[in-house]
Amino acid sequence: MSFSEKIKKRIKDYGPAFFIIGYVVGTGSVTSMVVSGAKYGLSLSWALLLSCFFTYFLLISISKLTIVTGDTLMFNFKKNFGKPITLFIITALAVSIVSSVIGVMAVVAEVAMEWISVKTSISFLNGPVIASFFICLLVGLFWTGKHENFIKAMSLMVGFMALAFIITSVMVLKESGRSMADFFPELPQGDDTGLIIAGIVGTTMAGVCLASRSILVQEQSWKIADLEKDKKDGISSMVMTFLISLAIMISATGTLYFTGAEVEKATDLMHALGPWAGEFALTLFTLGIIAAGLSSIFPNLLLFPWLISDYTGTPRNMKRPLFKIIAVLVASSGLIVPLLGGKPIWILIASQALSPFVMPLITLFLIILLNRSEVMKTHKANAGLNLALGATFVFNCFMLYVAITGFVGFLR
Repeated sequence: MSFSEKIKKRIKDYGPAFFIIGYVVGTGSVTSMVVSGAKYGLSLSWALLLSCFFTYFLLISISKLTIVTGDTLMFNFKKNFGKPITLFIITALAVSIVSSVIGVMAVVAEVAMEWISVKTSISFLNGPVIASFFICLLVGLFWTGKHENFIKAMSLMVGFMALAFIITSVMVLKESGRSMADFFPELPQGDDTGLIIAGIVGTTMAGVCLASRSILVQEQSWKIADLEKDKKDGISSMVMTFLISLAIMISATGTLYFTGAEVEKATDLMHALGPWAGEFALTLFTLGIIAAGLSSIFPNLLLFPWLISDYTGTPRNMKRPLFKIIAVLVASSGLIVPLLGGKPIWILIASQALSPFVMPLITLFLIILLNRSEVMKTHKANAGLNLALGATFVFNCFMLYVAITGFVGFLR
C-alpha cells in the first residue's frame, strides 16, 4: 500500500471524527468562544471541558448501539419507545437545525458585508443580496450533488482560521505578561451568562450532530471488532474540538477581555485575531467565517433528510423531490435576519443554546437501550459506561436548567 493510499485509508477510518470536528468547529463555535472569552476570560472554559468530556461518552454509546443493532439512533428510538416521542425529538432537532441556519447566515452576511464595505467600493450589495447568493450556491450544490470539492475547499479555509487562532493563543499566553489567574476572572452577575454557557455546551454537544453519528457509523459499516477504533475516533474528535475551541477562547481573552473591548457586532469577533494577523485580520476572519458558515450550513441541509430516513429506515437518497424541497426551505430560513434585522451574534448563540433542551431525553433513552438484553444481547453497557452516562444525564439536566434561566434572562 502506497503512502497516499495509507493516508486516504486513515482519513476514511476517521471519517466520523472529521465530520464532527467540521460541524462543531464552525461559525457557532467561533462566536460562542469569542464572546465568552471577551466577556469572562477563561472562566467559562469549564463548560467547554465538561461538554467535550461528556460528549465523548455519548459518541461511543451511540456508535455501540448502532453497531450492535445495525439500526440508526432514531430508528432504535421509534422501535423501542414509539413514534410520538421519537417525532418529538426529531422536531426538536429540526428546530435546532433551522435556528442554526438562521443564526449562522446572519453572522456570515454581516461579516461579508463589512469586508465588502471596507475593502471595496461596491455599494449596491446588501445583507439580503449576499445571503441570497450564498443560499443559491448551497442549494445548487445540494441539488446537483457536486459538493465534495467545495466542502474540502471550505474545510481548508476553516482549518487555516483555526490555525490562526491557535497561533494567536500561543502569542497571547507568551506575551500578555499576566499570570494564569488573570485569565480566570471572577464572573460578574449578568443576564447573559447562562445563555453563553448553554451556547458553549450546545455548539459542542450538538444534538443534531450526535444523532447523525449513528448514520455515519452505519455508513462506515463498522462491526463489533471496530469498537476500539470507534473509541479512538471519539477521543480524536473531542480532543481536537476542545483544543481548537480553547485556543479561540484564549485569543479572545488576550485581545478583547484584557483591553475591555465589547463584542456587539459580528465584525467585532475578528479582533480576536489582531495580534497575529494585524491588518489582514478582517480578510482572514471573513474568509474563515464564510467558509465555516457554509461548511456548517451544508450539513444542516443534509441532516433533516437524514433524520427522516433515519426514522423511517429508508435509503438516504438526497435526490428525492421531498428532500430537495426541504433543503430549499431550510436554506431559505437564512434570509430571516438579513431581511427582518436583529443582532446576529446573540441570535446565533441563542440558536446553539437550544440543543440542551433535548439532550437529557436522548441521554436517558441511550442509557435504557444500552442496558436492555433484547437490544444489546451480550454487549450491554458495563458499570463504567453506565456511571459515565449517568453523570452525563445529570450534566445535561443541569445544562437544561442553565439554558432555561439563560433564555429567561435574555428575553427579560
